[in-house]
Amino acid sequence: MSIPLILASQSPSRQKVLVDAGIMPTIHVSHIDEPAALADAARKLDVSVDDLSVEQRVTILAQAKARSVYRTYRQVAQVSQEAGGDQITAFPLLSPDLRRDRSEDRADLTARSKDLDRLSPKDRQASLQRMTVTRDFSQLKVPVQAESLRLALGKTPGFSDAKVGPLIVGCDSMFLFKGQPYGKPHSPAVARERLQAMRGQHGELWTGHCLIDFAAGRQALAASRALVHFADYSDQEIDRYIATGEPLEVAGSFTLEGYGSAFIEYIDGDPHGIMGISLPLLRKLSSQLGLEWTDLWNTLPVPARDQGPKPSAAAQAASPIPPKKNVHQPGDGWVDCACGRRHWGLNGASGILLVRRDPISGKATHIAMQHRAVWSAEGGTWGIPGGASADGENPIEGALRESYEEANINPDDIAVTGSYREDHGPWSYTTVFAFEKPGHRVDLKANDDESMSIEWVPIDEVPDRKLLTALRTDWPRFRRRIDRMAARLAK
Repeated sequence: MSIPLILASQSPSRQKVLVDAGIMPTIHVSHIDEPAALADAARKLDVSVDDLSVEQRVTILAQAKARSVYRTYRQVAQVSQEAGGDQITAFPLLSPDLRRDRSEDRADLTARSKDLDRLSPKDRQASLQRMTVTRDFSQLKVPVQAESLRLALGKTPGFSDAKVGPLIVGCDSMFLFKGQPYGKPHSPAVARERLQAMRGQHGELWTGHCLIDFAAGRQALAASRALVHFADYSDQEIDRYIATGEPLEVAGSFTLEGYGSAFIEYIDGDPHGIMGISLPLLRKLSSQLGLEWTDLWNTLPVPARDQGPKPSAAAQAASPIPPKKNVHQPGDGWVDCACGRRHWGLNGASGILLVRRDPISGKATHIAMQHRAVWSAEGGTWGIPGGASADGENPIEGALRESYEEANINPDDIAVTGSYREDHGPWSYTTVFAFEKPGHRVDLKANDDESMSIEWVPIDEVPDRKLLTALRTDWPRFRRRIDRMAARLAK
């Protein structure tokens, strides 16, 4: 199995460079305070921020980003390792009451998939969404198995058990023009001023890189440099380029792979560094950590797999169309299941059922819930934060990572107390039960386009919401289990 790579950036350019080179990264944005990171580094060097060279700046920020994500994954690993309670596993497809056998279910799903080709794009999307509605097994006698959660995790080792990796890479780019370091202009006025000054001139694009091996805790640092020569473009071309919005959020106000590529006459140095991540340099850093670059390849040619509906346009969460910026990550994809439905997550999926207790009585009072984006499977319903497990993760780690990314649930603030796993053979979904730690409060926030909102819902009002089918089916037994766990914690 390849070594997973975590990219501490939401840059589409960096992700595309890696994907084109055979590496599908997991995206985990660092959200660091860049001015504070530079000020802290300058203070340790006993200099002012202005005294820092551009090479020092990009390296400092790249390291800050990588280490921020490293700390988050350390928190995830610790919470996973401290997880207690039991895992209950249900096997609905082994139920003697299941009326149709698996071969019939598969045949039905295949037939419906073929019928999709004859539908309009809109009807196809609607049909696909219907096919992703989880089957309701509540009327079946389902075999279950109970075991210690620690014992269950021992059968599905995650990245906290890995001998090497995952690798975390942080990058930061700055453009040095006539001795002045430029970051992102953010506004049309600043972009216009810079682009006018740069035409017919040249400058240096520096990109800092920090690579951390999670298992070993070792890191490697370096920066790439490339000399960029600009064409003598016109004011009208500048105005039209700014109107695309592209130069506003990129270092130096230009890109090599987008609209701005025609305004760059030639480059001295590594072109990948211009796009935010230098592959030759990253390969050298991997070697410094004792790793082969080819060990990171995870998109080698394989038989085509159905990845489900592809995003077709930019949209808000209230639209039935997935947003363009939806990021594809390792483990994302649809699985055609013997139950006659399609499930999200090539490695399975998991989510956090987070409970808040009354500080005095100890009783469960609220549940952290996600109002799902309309474009998602069973869109518009209420569920729990979660998603597909990435390569190399166990279900607990995946749930913790996804809930942090989607709902701002910091692993440091919660304790895992058990899980419920619905096993469909090659696919499973794990509901991870967790409580806020005493003295901690989780500040819920929707961090991406997958949610219309993230809310603390009073526990007695949960059944009144329009629930995701699986949660609606499981909620009565979940509620009883939550109350039992809350009572034990209150003792």
